[in-house]
Formats: sequence, C-alpha cells, structure tokens
Amino acid sequence: SEPIVWHRQSTRTHKLLHVCPDSVSARHCGKELLSHYRLLTTKLAFPSPAELPQVNQEKQKLTHNGYGLLGTGGGRARGRGGIGKYELTQRELTCTTANATDSSSAAAKSDAEGDKAADDDDKVFASHPPPTPPFSSEDKAAQSLLNKLIRNNLVNNTNQVEVLQKDPNSPLYSVKSFEELRLKPQLLQGVYGMGFNRPSKIQETALPMMLAEPPQNLIAQSQSGTGKTAAFVLAMLSHVDPNNKYPQCLCVSPTYELALQTGKVIEQMGKHYPEVKLVYAIRGNKLQRGMKLQEQIVIGTPGTMLDWCSKFKFIDPKKIKVFVLDEADVMIATQGHQDQSIRIQRMLPKNCQMLLFSATFEETVWNFAQRIVPDPNIIKLKREEETLDTIKQYYVLCNNREEKFQALCNIYGAITIAQAMIFCHTRKTAGWLAGELSREGHQVALLSGEMQVEQRAAVIDRFRDGKEKVLVTTNVCARGIDVEQVSVVINFDLPVDKDGNPDNETYLHRIGRTGRFGKRGLAINMVDSRMSMNILNRIQEHFSKKIERLDTDDLDEIEKIAS
Repeated sequence: SEPIVWHRQSTRTHKLLHVCPDSVSARHCGKELLSHYRLLTTKLAFPSPAELPQVNQEKQKLTHNGYGLLGTGGGRARGRGGIGKYELTQRELTCTTANATDSSSAAAKSDAEGDKAADDDDKVFASHPPPTPPFSSEDKAAQSLLNKLIRNNLVNNTNQVEVLQKDPNSPLYSVKSFEELRLKPQLLQGVYGMGFNRPSKIQETALPMMLAEPPQNLIAQSQSGTGKTAAFVLAMLSHVDPNNKYPQCLCVSPTYELALQTGKVIEQMGKHYPEVKLVYAIRGNKLQRGMKLQEQIVIGTPGTMLDWCSKFKFIDPKKIKVFVLDEADVMIATQGHQDQSIRIQRMLPKNCQMLLFSATFEETVWNFAQRIVPDPNIIKLKREEETLDTIKQYYVLCNNREEKFQALCNIYGAITIAQAMIFCHTRKTAGWLAGELSREGHQVALLSGEMQVEQRAAVIDRFRDGKEKVLVTTNVCARGIDVEQVSVVINFDLPVDKDGNPDNETYLHRIGRTGRFGKRGLAINMVDSRMSMNILNRIQEHFSKKIERLDTDDLDEIEKIAS
C-alpha cells in the first residue's frame, strides 16, 4: 500500500526503493517495474497520432524532472536476503523486503544520505503508483490466462470427441441440450444467462459423466475455448448441498489469476443460486486460526489449499464430494505444485469425484493424471487442425530491414488490406517497426512479451474491434487469436528455434491467423540473407508447399496476388 517514489541519486543514476512483504514479492516487483519502464519508453518513442500531443507533454515533463529516455540494460533478481534488483542504463530499480539484511538497508540509507549531502536538489520529485500483483512467470500459465481473457465465445471445433470409458460395457450417454441433464432450474437459468444455448462438443459427453450417480472420475483433454471450465463448474454446483454450511467442492488452479477466472465463471453460473457460496484459497486471504469455512466451494492454488486442509484445518477434506484439478499441464511446470496437489488428493475420501483437465497430454502430464485420478473415464478433444490449403504464400528478397520496411510500404500502397499481423523475431525490431509504420500514418498496435497479460488482452481486443489495422508482434500471440478481418500475415522475420533451425510449428501457427473461417488468406515472408533463404527453403520442403517470389517494386504483380 506504500507509494513507490523515485529518488534522484546523481546526474547519471536514479534509484527507486520500495519495501515489499517478502523476497518473492521483491523479486516480482523488480520485474514489474522493469516492465513498466519499458512500456513507458515504447509509448513515448512510438505514439499513435491521437496520443502525440499528450506524449509530447510527457516528454517535456520527464526531461524537466531529469529523466532521460535511453534503452534498458540487463537485469538480475536475487531471492536470499530479500533483494529483487534490476539495473537499467539510466535507472536502478531496487525492491527490498521489510526484513532484508541490515547491510542492504544500511547501504541503501548510506547511498541516499551521501547523495543528499552532495546534491542540493536531491529530494522526492515524482511518485509512482504501486505495481499490480505480479502474475506467474510461467509462459504456459500466462498463455492460458491470455486465452481465457480474449475468448468471446467457444471455438467452433468440428473434430470428434474420443472417449475411453472405465467400463467399456457401460452405455455411453451424450446430450444435445442442457434440459436433458435435468439440472436445477436456477442452474439452467445461469447456463442460458452465460450465452450457452446448447452443449459444446466436450460438454455433450463430459457432463453426463460428471453428473452421474454414483460419481464417475474423469480425465479430459481439450484446447482453450471448448467450454470445459463451464462443464466442471456446472458439475460442482450440481453436487453441492446448499443446506450444508461447509466446503464440499475443491478446485485447484496453478496461479492466482487462473483461480480468479474460474471464480468468475462460478459467480456467473451461480447467479440465481445465491445459497451456494464461494471462497478463494489464495495467498493473502488471511483467515483467523481455528475458524471453519462455511462456503461450499473453495477455489485456490495448491500451496494455500494444502495449508487450509492440513495445517490450519479450515477445511475438513473428508467431507469433500468433488475435487477438480484444472490446467494440469501448467501445474506440473511449476515447481512444488505437483507434490502439493497429490498431498491434497490423498486426504480426500475414496468416494470423492476426481476431475482433471489439461490442454496437452505429454507423458509427464499423463503420469501425473493417473496418480491423481483413479479408475478414470478419459475424454480427448483433438486440437483444431490448421491448414495451409487456403493460404497463398510468397517471399520478398531484401538486403536489410530498411528494404524490408520499404517492401512493406509498397504492398500497402498497391492492395487493400483489411487487417494485418506482422511477426518479428525480437522486441527491439517490433518496437522499431511499429514506430516506422506509425510515422507513415498507419494505425498500429504493438504486442510484446514484457506486457502484462491483461495489457496484452486489451491490445488484442482493440485489434479485434478494428481500432488498429496493423498488429506488430513477437511470438507471444502466434496462437489463439481469431480475428475474422485478418487478411494478410507478414513474417518480417522468419521463425527459428534457439538453435537457428526453422520453427515449422510456429510458422504454421503464424500464417494460420489468416485464411481462417474458410476464407482465402495471404502470407508474405521477408528474406534478407542467405541464411533466411535457406530457412525458407526448408520450410517449403517440410510443408511440401511452393512459396512463390514476389517483386514488390512491380505494382502490377502485387495487385495480382490480391485478386
């Protein structure tokens, strides 16, 4: 709750000191501040035409207060002793815990006092609001949360559901309407209130299993946007007895943010079922020792959930009817979560219904699922296959990035492009390109990895709504963005893996952003060296698809590709 303040240390360095409650917060706080600084400099360097007057004022204000706008340097974070530290070319951000070592505190104090003596101007001259709570550093968790935030509706998946039953002789039921499930009227009202008119592919098969008597255990694989969260939320709400004022359903998510997303679905679906209450078992939600929870549904992260069940005894695990483990593939990527989840499961009664969901099922995920869920039914919903059949592919020969930019301008000058996505290999290139395009008068959105998930989602929503016509991005959004108006995808840099080999899967996901919804798409690849030509040739061989050369100096030729 303490405000973060900038102190001027000298003419070359500025120091920010912020006290955090623990070493983890300090480490994350340093990263968030670094992220905020990068966003600030990007915005000031590459404003949209509408933002230009405001940005000019900001630049004058910052310059007047002694702040330069140079690029950032490297960073480091240190956990022991409570120091989270990031160093910048003209900034030093220090986030320290309240119980940090005396030497660290003394050093900070000494620095401040020394500078005060040396410089009469040394005083607090700019304040900064505290950063929002940091989200998990796991890329999988961030991607999963991003998918949840940007999904406006369910994926139109035409693939078949594959079902492996615990008892192969048992009849397999599926439903085509929610009425067939004989739900409580208030739950049916909640389902329709959320915009579900009929069950999705996975709901058709999973819901009869989840709502069966006696309860059946389930392992389900599905991509984001298939309605699986709504399915297990409906199962939890259906099994709860509102007359019993104690926890009956537990749902474990890998991160605080993903737990909140599930909670929102429960609140929406249970809108007309006010007798059922929800509580979040997350760090920071402090309860008095010795108290017993009266809420019927508990959602949280593994560590806190385990403490509430075993250490603090807020929850009686022997009374739990339904145990849901969501995002299992993300869960096992986070150190400690796997063990904590297994320890929670071992405390539950044998007749407790176990439901586990995962987007992918590598061997490690499968082994984890089998330890958590005994005698399961298994449902797999294959990912929507992306194809290159409806996409015309071209490449443009250039010598450097300036020629690549000129080729881009020629393409825009010759054909009408509804919306385009441009992929770059680095954040630096993406920032430079966004600035150049903005100066040419294009409405440009910039998406890159240092942005918080909520900020990424806001940028994607603006692009989807047509407020910006060009989205310049790194790989952070190569998956999961369905924008019907995207007619052109441009690989400003070809995708390569860490060893410099062609990344064929990323190439497929990138150009799969066009040619969606049965429409013809256009993909253009920029080639600026012998090495990138070699990568393009290997991509052609992999997909067995010819990529034609395009001469961007010939306007007639460019016009032909749009016909």
